[in-house]
Amino acid sequence: MYGRFVSRKISRIRWRPEPASALQPPESIATGSWDAEQNKVCLWEAYGTDNTESEHLFVEDPELKCEINHDGDVMDLQFFDQERIVTASSTGSVNLFQHQPSSETLTLSRTWDRVHYHLNTSAPCTSVVCSYPDIVTVGEDGRINHILADLKEPVRVIDNADSSSLNAVTFLRTTEILTVNSIGQLKIWDFRKPGDKPLHIFSFTDERVPLHCVDRHPSQQHIVGTGGQDGTLCIWDIRQGSVPISVLDAHSAEMWEIHFHPSNPDHVFTCSEDGTLWHWNASVVNSEKPSYLQGNRSFVLNNSKVDLNQSVSSAWVASDITKGKVDAKNLLSDYSLSVNSLDVVGEHLVCGTDAEAIYITRNLQV
Repeated sequence: MYGRFVSRKISRIRWRPEPASALQPPESIATGSWDAEQNKVCLWEAYGTDNTESEHLFVEDPELKCEINHDGDVMDLQFFDQERIVTASSTGSVNLFQHQPSSETLTLSRTWDRVHYHLNTSAPCTSVVCSYPDIVTVGEDGRINHILADLKEPVRVIDNADSSSLNAVTFLRTTEILTVNSIGQLKIWDFRKPGDKPLHIFSFTDERVPLHCVDRHPSQQHIVGTGGQDGTLCIWDIRQGSVPISVLDAHSAEMWEIHFHPSNPDHVFTCSEDGTLWHWNASVVNSEKPSYLQGNRSFVLNNSKVDLNQSVSSAWVASDITKGKVDAKNLLSDYSLSVNSLDVVGEHLVCGTDAEAIYITRNLQV
């Protein structure tokens, strides 16, 4: 991987979505910062480089195109469409930024102020998820907001969704979302249903280990992955029971993000406070030689069988064999500071760190 110092801690990083007809690799990256006197949202141009190995880890790439000040830490960041970015703030507000390609500027087009709050103070908005025209936010106040980009006020608020902090949210279907909280629970919500009760509640253990991140399988909505305070990676089939199907000993500290590869979901990527960025490959089991000769680590998936002839999801959740394997490789070696965020499209992966650096690879083996 190659990278660049960017003079601020990166809390969130995302590839800008390319048009469906585009054939070129992704080139634009949005970042949000945290723990600075003045945090910023930035848009970078990361032109593809050749894949030759360089002795120099940091190169003059990507190029900063435009930036705008951000009130509070950027807790989450998502593209609403190609030119609009939604951010979650530690101030409890949600912001919508507009990119102007002609002038290469970012402007603040709308703020939903303090939509997350306690009685006398604001509460951080921890996560946002976008599916045009909808925006859903969750926060440390246990509140869920359903927002439409063109309206000044949320169209629905579930004030008492959770008694603990809600840390991440993802869409399952058009009207269904899944949240994770600080007592180790997953909850499914249906916006068609009135009231403040979830459809289903799932939990890993009685230890109530906080969950920090969640992602949904891109083609099979009943498969989700979570990570949390203890660094464990869990794969869930929400159709079957209330406990995870597979549990992997992943990181030695908090896991901050998890992403299924959007087009090859047998591959999962996770990043952590421990400074590692793991590429998990459940599609291939190489038993011809031990994993230490491959430069990878090998883990057991509980109740899971890895078989190239099976369907996409069964590599993670098949239950007919009690022991299977998934290979995992750390993409950032000899690194110690937290890797806070990642994004992956095709063969292109980007991550942001507390070392005030962005790392990029354009030759993922997926």
